[in-house]
Amino acid sequence: MGSSRTGARAAAFRCISSMITCWVLMGTVAAATPDIQALDPTVADATASEVTSGSLDSRFTQPSFQESAARGEIFWLRIQSAASLDNTVIPVLLIQSGMLHKFQVYTPRSDRPLPVAAHIPGFGGARDRAYLLPAGYGTVYVRVTPPGAGHGIPRFSFSTLSKFLGEGASVARITTLTFGALAAMATAALLMWIVLAERTFLLYFTLIALQALYVAYFSGQGFDWPVLSAARPLGDYTWNVLAALSGAAASLFVREIAALRHSMPRNYIVFGWLAGVFVLLAFANIIKLVGFEDAINMIGNIIFASSAVYTLIVAFVSWRHGNRSAGWFLLAWTLLEAVTIVTAARLLLSAGRAEHDRLVYFGLPLSMVAAAILIALGIADRLRDQRRALSEAERHAQIDSLTGVLNRRSLIERLDAACLRARARGLPISLLFIDLDHFKEINDSFGHPAGDACLAAIIPPIQAELRQSDVIGRYGGEEFVVILSSADTAAAHPIAQRILERVASVRVEGFGKPIALTCSIGVATSDMLGVWGEHLIAQADAAVYAAKRSGRNRVQVAVPLAA
Repeated sequence: MGSSRTGARAAAFRCISSMITCWVLMGTVAAATPDIQALDPTVADATASEVTSGSLDSRFTQPSFQESAARGEIFWLRIQSAASLDNTVIPVLLIQSGMLHKFQVYTPRSDRPLPVAAHIPGFGGARDRAYLLPAGYGTVYVRVTPPGAGHGIPRFSFSTLSKFLGEGASVARITTLTFGALAAMATAALLMWIVLAERTFLLYFTLIALQALYVAYFSGQGFDWPVLSAARPLGDYTWNVLAALSGAAASLFVREIAALRHSMPRNYIVFGWLAGVFVLLAFANIIKLVGFEDAINMIGNIIFASSAVYTLIVAFVSWRHGNRSAGWFLLAWTLLEAVTIVTAARLLLSAGRAEHDRLVYFGLPLSMVAAAILIALGIADRLRDQRRALSEAERHAQIDSLTGVLNRRSLIERLDAACLRARARGLPISLLFIDLDHFKEINDSFGHPAGDACLAAIIPPIQAELRQSDVIGRYGGEEFVVILSSADTAAAHPIAQRILERVASVRVEGFGKPIALTCSIGVATSDMLGVWGEHLIAQADAAVYAAKRSGRNRVQVAVPLAA
């Protein structure tokens, strides 16, 4: 698998403009191009004293050392500065190579190698080393020991220590901040999973934690950090394994964020298998130890490329079907893929000489943080939709579908709660039991659709007389109950009378001749009866029957029975 790929392709586009500004404004470290000659390979076993004495200077005739480096052979170089070194600054020889390369740098007429003054970890297993040059020396001899064949070609240049350290501080800052931001988001997701037991948070934690480790190791910084430095002997296997595991985590995550189990079940299964393929790919890195590295890298690149395109298509389709969280993931994935592709292209076009490219060092880490933020927004959007759906389901469970008022169960619950509050505060509560007159005759004469229309038609006039704190519910059939909080008999009776008059003015049309409506209302109050809850409903129900016996279309107040 390519070392420049991030593994999991999981941030807003507004970050792009700021990143581009950084890349444009921040230039690369200025370095003088040296004159390099390699020792004739026929000179075998040249010692440091022989080389540095100058006796073999005439044998430094090879203009190129790439072939020796590619074969993994030990070779000597004579490096001269093409420009005079400024005595006002501290000159250094910069060597940019793989992490496992070994170098011994000598000044003329000295058999003691110069120590490494500082080093900067580089992306993809690279490491930049700086060797302090004594004043007046513009020529050095370097003994290069590659770790083996195919480990890249070292690069050499002259610069100053201040520029080199400034570059190192800048790279370390962006990597540390990126790792810290990703680690913080992953930790927050883990804590949310512990509290909410929501699977999406666990997958997000796994994905972002792997991304944090990936950027730490791929940038090279992780190999110098406590604990993480234990993986140094593994070299590029470290980030390759993390990339594959990130791909597995991303496959499982996209199934959840795009809700594929119900919307696209076949794709849900495919992503499950794809996660298994990435896990196998992670273990395949072990096979590299015994060979087949090129074949495994090719297979890994094909898997990553095809899965990236497939994920983009599935996320786009899910977003087009109305899944907003999939849209956030699509945005994050597109951003990360775009930066990854550009980074890989620059590394390829520069033939591995892009260690100080700001797009590589700043673009890739910042895009990973931006993608993590966008994905987090997608999770938040999904949770909001779930909460909204739950609230809607709860509302439907409480509402009578025909009239839009509370159903009987919810009405009783509200009444019990209102009675508890009223009794605790020493306040009265009143009930209005409203029964539509001649409802059976309406159904028989005009049909049940007309009866349903009549039930729905009396709700607006009733609600027009209620306060915000009052509650109305359908008790059953053509019967409705109104809960009047903090209302005694004197307050409840006028409200009932106004409702009676409003209902009497209603005319329902569309079923032949207009249907005139009236209702009978029973009023029961706790201050007069001394009862609460469903006992209050029973008293109001008895009062409404008394109203009907008295001729209907009237209000009847329940009175306590004589002892």
